[in-house]
Amino acid sequence: MRSKITVIGAGFVGSTLVQRLVERDYADVVMYDIVPNMPQGKALDMLQAGPVLGYDSLVIGTNDYADTANSDIVVVTSGFPRKPGMTRDDLVKKNQEIVTQVTENVVKHSPDCIIIMVTNPLDAMAQLAFHISGFPRNRVVGMAGVLDTARFRTSIAQELGASVRDVQAYVLGGHGDTMVPLARMCTVAGVPIAQLLSAERVEQIVQRTRDGGAEIVKLLGSGSAYFAPSASVLQMVDSILLDKKMIMPCAVHLQGEYGIQNLFVGVPTKLGAKGAEQVIEVELDESERALLQKSANAVKELIEVMGI
Repeated sequence: MRSKITVIGAGFVGSTLVQRLVERDYADVVMYDIVPNMPQGKALDMLQAGPVLGYDSLVIGTNDYADTANSDIVVVTSGFPRKPGMTRDDLVKKNQEIVTQVTENVVKHSPDCIIIMVTNPLDAMAQLAFHISGFPRNRVVGMAGVLDTARFRTSIAQELGASVRDVQAYVLGGHGDTMVPLARMCTVAGVPIAQLLSAERVEQIVQRTRDGGAEIVKLLGSGSAYFAPSASVLQMVDSILLDKKMIMPCAVHLQGEYGIQNLFVGVPTKLGAKGAEQVIEVELDESERALLQKSANAVKELIEVMGI
């Protein structure tokens, strides 16, 4: 029996993700949106690409949560879009109501699924879904660090004229201005970047990583990133659905790890068939730990705004 994946929200991130998933040809995919006929039209278009690209995945567009029933993985991308000049903090109240309704319907129709949260502000929305769903912590995980790390690795590769495949890095913390790119642990083909770039240049790249989403929003003028975010979710789905046990930075509910209690914060996490199967604790120095705590505090402020 084929696996079933639901993507909530058929906007740019959601529909691009669905396209990537059906081309994987390892699951049937449901694309839900509240806009009448829009997900149905996109789904039919993708189905008709199957004979050309050679995939047999079934993709269904729907405005009815009943069609999402018994999904193995549900990815939540729906929400109020971020606009130029808007911080992720501004989004929290606007998206709280949306994510609450989505989560309630997901639990009703797919009580055994794994939820991957993409809606911003990411960490706060993951915390909200965890609170509403009552799921164990391994079954609610947020996509944040995979994307932020990809942006970090891209900038380093471009700076050095190296392959992105040779750049290894981690970005921890909340998905936003307080994220913590671990430059000290970044390597290029095993060589620490401190041996390849000046401290000043590394710090500039770190700051560009923190501003990565805002930079794209500004360039686009309308809308936000969707190619890299959808690719980042795809890597997470791969690891879960195929039980790859890949370790990547994800927003997970910390219960004492890194000295943080009862908050969703981005840390290295092993993803497998059960979801977030293990939090990996890397040794941080004093300044890195302080930055991670600052990031956690920023997430906590959003949780307090939502009143959960």
